[in-house]
Amino acid sequence: MTETRYLELPDGRRIAHRFTPGTGPTIVFLPGYMSDMAGSKATALFEMAQASGRPCLLLDYSGCGDSPGDFAEGTLSRWRDEILAVIAAAALEQVVLVGSSMGGWLMLMVAEALAGKVRGLIGVAAAPDFTDWGIAQMDKNILADGETLWEDNPYGPEPTPTHPGFWADGQANLMLGKEIAFDGPVRLLHGQRDAEVPWDVSVKLAERLRSADVQVALIKDGDHRLSRESDIHLLLRTVAELVLARDPAA
Repeated sequence: MTETRYLELPDGRRIAHRFTPGTGPTIVFLPGYMSDMAGSKATALFEMAQASGRPCLLLDYSGCGDSPGDFAEGTLSRWRDEILAVIAAAALEQVVLVGSSMGGWLMLMVAEALAGKVRGLIGVAAAPDFTDWGIAQMDKNILADGETLWEDNPYGPEPTPTHPGFWADGQANLMLGKEIAFDGPVRLLHGQRDAEVPWDVSVKLAERLRSADVQVALIKDGDHRLSRESDIHLLLRTVAELVLARDPAA
């Protein structure tokens, strides 16, 4: 089952995903904005899960990676519902959510929806509320007028779009202004040289989480992607320790 498969939703959307079976809670990786399950962190997690006999689920949001669709139609709520649909279709009972950048926002929304099924959260440069703190007021006015915002892309030649529908949905799903009702273990990894998401976002997130078992690890020379060999080793170790610690059969 490790090849890419597609879940067709009632409205015709087809969500690409990969799954490797195993014992214990399923590791579910949630990519960042305009990213996909072919990235280095997702691949490393999948390979670790296969090697250790742990279940792991990767997926691409509609309009991203191998999932067809128009990226301009993507919103946090839309992508959250796709994640929930794939988890439900796979009949996963217990999951550990790993969210990278925007995926760290989505993991909070998914945890809120799944309640008792989520055994732990791991954020990698988690970026909840970036439609608020990450966009200047002048640009918010542009988005509020229904126009798309285009910004320089530090990772490629094509500019990065923020579509008005995505921005409006983000503003309707802000998390950092309230208590986040999650009581399980949470691990937040963040580079202090992150030029996209300030590391104090992870500190604020730790404060908002209701759980007492929250740890923030700051990587002094780490950037936003945290995709160096040492960064990925830290992620794999963090995931392995959390899964083992929360698995009664371990």
